[in-house]
Amino acid sequence: MAEIKGEHVSPISTPLVVGSYTHAAFESDEAFAEVEEQYSDMIHKKRGGKYSDFEIADRMIDAVKNDSFCMHAMDGEKEVIYTAELFGAPWKIKVDSINHQRRTFTDLKTTQDLYKRYWSTKYEGWVSFIEAWDYVLQMALYRRVIAENTGEFYDPYVVAVTKENPVNKAVIHFERSRFDFEMEYIEHHMDRLISVKQENEEPKQCGKCEYCRQTKMINGTIEVGDLIHG
Repeated sequence: MAEIKGEHVSPISTPLVVGSYTHAAFESDEAFAEVEEQYSDMIHKKRGGKYSDFEIADRMIDAVKNDSFCMHAMDGEKEVIYTAELFGAPWKIKVDSINHQRRTFTDLKTTQDLYKRYWSTKYEGWVSFIEAWDYVLQMALYRRVIAENTGEFYDPYVVAVTKENPVNKAVIHFERSRFDFEMEYIEHHMDRLISVKQENEEPKQCGKCEYCRQTKMINGTIEVGDLIHG
């Protein structure tokens, strides 16, 4: 809400630019060159070479491009936009790669470690980075929006590549049973989200994001377990 009202503008961060840089490499040579030129000062050192984050990004790009199965999974139209009305609100998505012949779509994700575990209050247990960053929810929503536009449900995949040296990678599919829970989860929260956006209800701070950390005021204590389960 702070961003919607113009009260907070997130600065351009290195991770954000690394994401744009990596995705552009698989969109087109023109898109990649544009990102490299736009953020040249963040990417290139004055004395030559690239900063370490972008050297890592280059390794990730090369690892995916040199893997025929990863490239097969990402074959299709790039950066396609779809819109739909769902649960009383308009939605807009941008799909990394979509293949209408195979009825599949694929998203490229970078991560620290394919097998790192995270505690999730949403799922009430330890989960992978896919669930921790709500990529299952994203794929469920994309699948629904694409179906609203094409009349058919496409199968989603994630091409995941790590920032390790050497990098690790995987092509990840989803059991379709996962999507029902995610769509119910979205629907359950939509009434409040719409009400907050219309300023009929007050937003609540999560205490973790950039804006909340900047404006956070302590008014009590937390128990040790809240650091994991909170």
